[in-house]
Amino acid sequence: QVQLVESGGGLVQAGGSLRLSCAASGSIFSIDAMGWYRQAPGKQRELVATITDGRSTNYADSVKGRFTISRDNAKNTVYLQMSGLKPEDTGVYYCNAAKIITSLTHIDYWGQGTQVTVSS
Repeated sequence: QVQLVESGGGLVQAGGSLRLSCAASGSIFSIDAMGWYRQAPGKQRELVATITDGRSTNYADSVKGRFTISRDNAKNTVYLQMSGLKPEDTGVYYCNAAKIITSLTHIDYWGQGTQVTVSS
């Protein structure tokens, strides 16, 4: 089992910045990739950014150039630095850890979520 605890959400004005943190504990040796997803009211959860154990990154088109995902393996923590925030970035941000089982299946672990609200 993997436990994930997010922090760093809050209220910020458009154009501002926030940094989210996600601390992992438990069977962290089994994690192959970590990432951030978000869910706005009335919408489905969507991918924001991911980072693999080899530090390869992937971003949603909507956040490219504004958000940066990084990880500190010594602290078992993944970060999401968000800059140039827009009202449409508002939502609950969830930390994700994935363990690849086969090329077609994986196990997902989720944090409890942290609210990010961007005012216009």
